[in-house]
Amino acid sequence: MRMKEMVRRTGVHERLLRYYEQQGLLNPERLPSGYRVYSDSDVETVRRVRCLLTAGLTTTLIGRVLPCIRTDGERLVPVCPDLVAQLQQERQRITTAIQELQTSRTMLDLVITAAPPQLEEQPDASAA
Repeated sequence: MRMKEMVRRTGVHERLLRYYEQQGLLNPERLPSGYRVYSDSDVETVRRVRCLLTAGLTTTLIGRVLPCIRTDGERLVPVCPDLVAQLQQERQRITTAIQELQTSRTMLDLVITAAPPQLEEQPDASAA
């Protein structure tokens, strides 16, 4: 299928498909004219990439993970021995980031609640 059909079937913009190709996540065939030709398996690859991006993985990590993932219905299933350990490390990185953001929010809440009452009633001057 050509680019427009791939966009229609995946809901992913042409620029993202080209980016996935640059990152080595997709490898469509090329016609002599240079046009890309995608297969049905490329549609599935894009679905996997989107799922892994939503899970918080970078495209670099996805490039390493993608060959070790198979689809079981709606689920992605790791099939390489060391993949689960890599994913657990990535999960820990995300957990740490969440904890740091929660700490930042708590600190910001303390600063906001320390404001004198008359400041809370004034409209935000920066919003103008």
